[in-house]
Amino acid sequence: MKAHDGMYIGGEWRPAAGTDRIEVVNPADEQVIATVPAGSAEDVDAAVRAARAALPGWAATAPAERAALIGALRDVLVARKGEIAETITAELGATSGFSENVHVGAPIAVASSYAELGAEYAFEERIGNSTVLLEPVGVVGAITPWNYPLHQVVAKVAPALAAGCTLVLKPAEDTPLTAQLFAEAVHEAGVPAGVFNLVTGTGPVAGQALAEHEGVDLVSFTGSTAVGRKIGAIAGAAVKRVALELGGKSANVILPGADLPKAVAAGVADVMSNTGQSCNALTRMLVQRDQYEEAVSLAAAAVAKYPTGDPRDPGTRLGPVINAKQRARVRAYIDKGVEEGARLVAGGSEAPHEQGYFVAPTVFADVTPEMTIAQEEIFGPVLAILPYEDEEDALRIANGTVYGLGGAVWAADAETAVAFARRMDTGQVDINGGRFNVRAPFGGYKQSGVGRELGPHGLGEYLQTKSLQF
Repeated sequence: MKAHDGMYIGGEWRPAAGTDRIEVVNPADEQVIATVPAGSAEDVDAAVRAARAALPGWAATAPAERAALIGALRDVLVARKGEIAETITAELGATSGFSENVHVGAPIAVASSYAELGAEYAFEERIGNSTVLLEPVGVVGAITPWNYPLHQVVAKVAPALAAGCTLVLKPAEDTPLTAQLFAEAVHEAGVPAGVFNLVTGTGPVAGQALAEHEGVDLVSFTGSTAVGRKIGAIAGAAVKRVALELGGKSANVILPGADLPKAVAAGVADVMSNTGQSCNALTRMLVQRDQYEEAVSLAAAAVAKYPTGDPRDPGTRLGPVINAKQRARVRAYIDKGVEEGARLVAGGSEAPHEQGYFVAPTVFADVTPEMTIAQEEIFGPVLAILPYEDEEDALRIANGTVYGLGGAVWAADAETAVAFARRMDTGQVDINGGRFNVRAPFGGYKQSGVGRELGPHGLGEYLQTKSLQF
């Protein structure tokens, strides 16, 4: 795979300050496909300085012009969709169809939304005798995860650009090639030098240096709750703005009267999507006890339709997890579920293939709310099915974790589902299979994060408020 030997700083590819490298491994066959520079604090400093130098000019650029450049960036992503999708399949292990339709298709839709929103957004309003101005917060340090290597980048970069901010991006070390392709697209679209900068590297070195840098005004991080706490502490000590999109343990609540086969099939599909590596995956399925065994049988039958294998093969529906560490983590959770008394109805911790970081799609029944697999984020293709007695019991279970990112409710009618969803402690709920909306705010309650992404609420994270009285 193509890889750059330097960092994208100030509108050009520059040599890294040091010689350390990061190996990029294809999780499907465990082969090294490229290496990229492991950035240092010196590289981060150069990138932040470039972003600060570009800030006054970019902030003064008319919103319509900024929006037009986001549209140009979207057009480049469309033109290079195939190349980007192939890269994501190679470094993440996502199936080819999912890479093209979701990993690239969704970010293109997000970029389109900000090309429109950036031109129409009201950056000032009149309140009484005051004019209220919404101005760019400044330089953004964006730290993104590996599970959606383009979507999470675009979800931060597009609104920040629309707001008039400049950025330094530190992508996950497992998927840096996609970020490099994105930097190429930024350059090709004509975004001014220094407005967007890229430093590849590890979290403890480049990521921490970016979060701590005094020239960064806001840190936008997507990743684990544990790392989010550390970044929040760093930002708090410096009285620095922070936006955190963290973990989840989302509940899929199937109420009596719902279309049970449809709800179960959709729930299984959601958990298996991206090999379970989604922070908002519906990993807990809650079913009323009278329908419980039927739901378990339906889930076991549904998961059998997800063969693992080469993600480039059209017949494969489930690729590998990202790396050996994640594979071991998911397998350990599966073993923990068995140890704590859950009933294994599909899958298990045995490796389905001799080569590659594969995990068998797994379904547990007889899961109780206090079990580890019902409380902690597994980040793999593992579904826990829990019984409940009545709606109050279902609500108690659904709200009974430290997380609150996503969720779903299925009922005989939308009114019943919405009434239940209003009482769930979570940031986003799908009603009877509601479709993803790129303009709706995405973010969590409790330990699932601080702030929102996407749409006008996502744009607002990159703005600060000034009032003029006259």
